[in-house]
Amino acid sequence: MLNKVILIGYLGRDPTVRYMPNGDAVCNFSIATSESWKDQSGQRQERTEWHAITLYRKLAEIAGQYLKKGSLVCIEGKIQSRKYTDKQGVERTAYEIVCSEMKMLGGNEKQPAPPANQEPP
Repeated sequence: MLNKVILIGYLGRDPTVRYMPNGDAVCNFSIATSESWKDQSGQRQERTEWHAITLYRKLAEIAGQYLKKGSLVCIEGKIQSRKYTDKQGVERTAYEIVCSEMKMLGGNEKQPAPPANQEPP
């Protein structure tokens, strides 16, 4: 069996780094990926997906130090789900990508921002 994800996208917000009681770093951010196509009438359509990313230990520290909103990254990892109860008492499932490898792509200053018409979750 295989649980592997490879995503290339832009950060929707600056990474946040925190430390667990054992001293390990945890970094969270979201990235946007998009696809475009022409519909039956020939109109260009686009869909953006937001992905929650979690990194641990040294990789988390590197991401927190070098990444910022708008950075282009390639993420490799696995999909992980967790259940939680929202404020209305409804049980929900959240999906995140637990990153095992990260490559920073492109330069920091000349990258376009993620699509402005959508905000990360």
